[in-house]
Amino acid sequence: GQQEIDLRYADALSTADNIMTFRHVIKEVAMEQGFYASFMPKPFTDFPGSGMHTHVSLFKDEDNAFYDPKAEFNLSKVGRNFIAGILRHANEITAVTNQWVNSYKRLHGGGEAPALIDWGPSNRGSLIRIPMYKPNKGNSTRIEFRSIDSACNPYLAFALMLAAGLKGIEEGYELPPGAEDDVWSLTPAERSAMGITRLPESLGQAITAMERSELVAETLGEHVFDFFLRNKRAEWAGVSILVFQQHVVLAGAVKGVEAKRIVEQVVRKDRRIRSLHNELRTGDAGSLVRDTALEAEINGSLTS
Repeated sequence: GQQEIDLRYADALSTADNIMTFRHVIKEVAMEQGFYASFMPKPFTDFPGSGMHTHVSLFKDEDNAFYDPKAEFNLSKVGRNFIAGILRHANEITAVTNQWVNSYKRLHGGGEAPALIDWGPSNRGSLIRIPMYKPNKGNSTRIEFRSIDSACNPYLAFALMLAAGLKGIEEGYELPPGAEDDVWSLTPAERSAMGITRLPESLGQAITAMERSELVAETLGEHVFDFFLRNKRAEWAGVSILVFQQHVVLAGAVKGVEAKRIVEQVVRKDRRIRSLHNELRTGDAGSLVRDTALEAEINGSLTS
């Protein structure tokens, strides 16, 4: 079955340590009992995925900087700027907060998974939710960032989440109006008019957004930034090879000259993807890591 487990709040680094310890202990205990514990974001197509909803507060000394008793939702200007920072940079950080091919099956698989870049006071389908304020609990004022999944690297994910939020505070980003209704009941045109856009729909799209991001590059540092991109490009290319192999099998069901043409075309594309995959894996691709050549190969093959 699927279990929901809450970890007690702590500072970001301690929480990341606790998550890694928690995963290890759960897997070991499950194995001893003859079970396998998975933190895969979307292990079953017909059931909800596994997210890692992250509650965040920002403190200055002993005071919660997100709390303002006179503001709407008791959320201060600092808190609003923090949310605005995450919303503005959400696409750029998604390759890290949702770093697996399977992650996007959860994000865009329906249910309450946050596929849209929006926020709301109590909307459980939003990317960022504002938990209800409890009287005399000002220090509990917080936001809930809901896209992060249970298989991410928590150290990198938390670093980027905080960097995006703090950027919003530093630059004074304005928070757009929140979504109080079910945004999925709106038409695409209505969502667009509200400024609501979609999170990346695949790891490939997320990588493309990340490699253009100054915020992510500055936060992770050149070495980690380049290594992460190279590693994820290779992973995305590897998945693409499997897709092309399936195309070969499907093409085999077609008879005659058309079958020969399709097979030759797919095999040719397959060889090209394998070549790109090897270049990315060994780091010999140069500028390819930062452009969309691989994605163009993939998309061109799938549409030709």
